[in-house]
Amino acid sequence: MINKDFFQALEDLEHEKNINSEQFIASLEAALTSAYKKVYGEAKSALVKLNPEKATIKIYSYKTVVENVEDADKEISLEDAKKIKKSYAIGDVVTEEVSTKEFGRIAAQTAKQVVMQKLKELERDQALSEISEKEDELITTIVKRVENGTVYVQLAGSNMEGVMLENDQIPGEHYNVGQRIKVYVKKIKDSYKGPQIQVSRANNGFVKKLFEIEIPEVASGDVEIKNIARDAGNRCKVAIYSTKPHIDALGACVGNRGVRINTIMGELNGEKIDLVLYSEDPLEYIAKALAPAEVISVEINESLKASQVIVPDDKLSLAIGKQGQNVRLAARLTGWKIDVKPKSKAENAKEIVPEYEITNLEDEDDDAFADLEDITE
Repeated sequence: MINKDFFQALEDLEHEKNINSEQFIASLEAALTSAYKKVYGEAKSALVKLNPEKATIKIYSYKTVVENVEDADKEISLEDAKKIKKSYAIGDVVTEEVSTKEFGRIAAQTAKQVVMQKLKELERDQALSEISEKEDELITTIVKRVENGTVYVQLAGSNMEGVMLENDQIPGEHYNVGQRIKVYVKKIKDSYKGPQIQVSRANNGFVKKLFEIEIPEVASGDVEIKNIARDAGNRCKVAIYSTKPHIDALGACVGNRGVRINTIMGELNGEKIDLVLYSEDPLEYIAKALAPAEVISVEINESLKASQVIVPDDKLSLAIGKQGQNVRLAARLTGWKIDVKPKSKAENAKEIVPEYEITNLEDEDDDAFADLEDITE
């Protein structure tokens, strides 16, 4: 049953499946040991050892030397042990090689079944180990098929498949078989069928990774992405912060003539991006998060984590946005509830005594927002 061709076939299989040789041999030995026990009795103490270099397989049975034998499958009397070797004493283990000729066809078939199962387990574990390193990363994939709105992609350079559900797709995008697309590895789960890879283009992580790829200052950590609020396919607000005083976070993200931010928006299928300078002052942060709308004042209630924002009457619709999108994204970005009121309504209700007031709406940061808005239009 075992010859050089057998071990050569194992070696070829190892290379083809890219499986660690030592792991494979260990699994095969365990499988053959199990097969042997199924044929000759589970109670027997036996061990199968393979030697790929010599192309040999040896089966050993072992019994413990005892004074009175109670389990003949695992014990041997001192008298019988001394017939094999005079130096044996109580407690020693007697090991004998079993002829492989007795390891017949049924045992070989059983071994094959167990080996194949072990092989699948090793492949699954290895595949899971390889792909787990890609979790929370951006990868290039090829669209394999689209079924009932779900897109199945093949990871470039492998046979592994990823699944992109409808809610992980950018609305308005259409995917064609053979198309190469970038996706964000959202979650990896192990299952009896192998690793299940859930990928996304609508997840906030997709935007963050695009920033890291396209903007060196973000990749190096000189510019941090504090938070992202996104309405995939429509608009996205990204809070950024420079960790180095001499680095302009907005300028770094926009790039020369808007080339960096335009590249990212292109990958997002034209999704608009508002860059918001992060501030530890919630009043300032909330005001900036509502850009491109003009803000007169912001008041907050820290216990309720709520704020009231006053805007010019003619800027109310811009502050709220279409179907409330702008204020909704601003609230998600900052983590504060935001109540937007026009100046006339607030004045009629009570005198406004703002805790924070923007006195100069024409400052450098607002100009940067205006320039960015022009770029994204």
